[in-house]
Amino acid sequence: MLAICSVWLPALPLPAGRSLAPWLPLLGLALALGLHDGQLDAIAVAGIVLLGFAARGTTHAPHAWQRRSLLAFTLLLALLLALHRWPGFHNVLVIPSAAISADARPFMLFANLDKGSAGLLLLALLAPRCHAWREWRESIARTLLPGLATIVLVMGVGWFTGLVKPALKWPVFTVEFLAINLLLTVVAEEAFFRGVIQQRLQSALQGMRGGSGLALMASALLFGAAHFGGGMTYAAIAGLAGLGYAWVFQRSGRIEAPILLHFTLNAVHFLAFTYPALA
Repeated sequence: MLAICSVWLPALPLPAGRSLAPWLPLLGLALALGLHDGQLDAIAVAGIVLLGFAARGTTHAPHAWQRRSLLAFTLLLALLLALHRWPGFHNVLVIPSAAISADARPFMLFANLDKGSAGLLLLALLAPRCHAWREWRESIARTLLPGLATIVLVMGVGWFTGLVKPALKWPVFTVEFLAINLLLTVVAEEAFFRGVIQQRLQSALQGMRGGSGLALMASALLFGAAHFGGGMTYAAIAGLAGLGYAWVFQRSGRIEAPILLHFTLNAVHFLAFTYPALA
């Protein structure tokens, strides 16, 4: 989680004019500690290292066909890690199965190192980020109203369809939940769906009329489809939220806008409505 936060820090100077991104040694430390504590097996580390080399190759390989092939492999490997299908990870259970309120579905919370690592690598190596405070200010200014509209619309539809209802709360594990949700869930999902898929589709369809809109819709539909595990209604509402995230990414051109919107919507859902849904 510290490695993810350090993505926005400047590179560390090294001799001979070289530099080192701060997230890289922090990720290495996390993997070493994971191996020592039994949270990782060697094959898990191999998967993370393989993803890092593949993601870097999507922009540094000498030939276009190599970059395209590596991009497809990067997306597949990142998806396997995010869906916990790559072996060797023993993620920590932070919150055992519990219902926050009497009428809510029970849920469990894991600190998913596989999904978090995939998000870190996509964020650091492929997603367009802000590099100055001016870019942060412009990004927030362009997306504030669309973001507020997205939150009101998504939670309103969730309430109208009976998926959730207002339920103000502050559980004892709120800080842990919000930190894990932001850094190990939201960053990974936005880096994948917006930072890679939507960005690459926008570039590929740049000369096509309505290409940006197609990239936006594809990103949102795929995001909704990824939430089918929660049921059809949940997936549809997730797709609606994905439209908002894709919209602010298109307007800002930076990954921070959809990350902040996605996290804010999740926080509103968790703190002010039934979480994750009515039983």
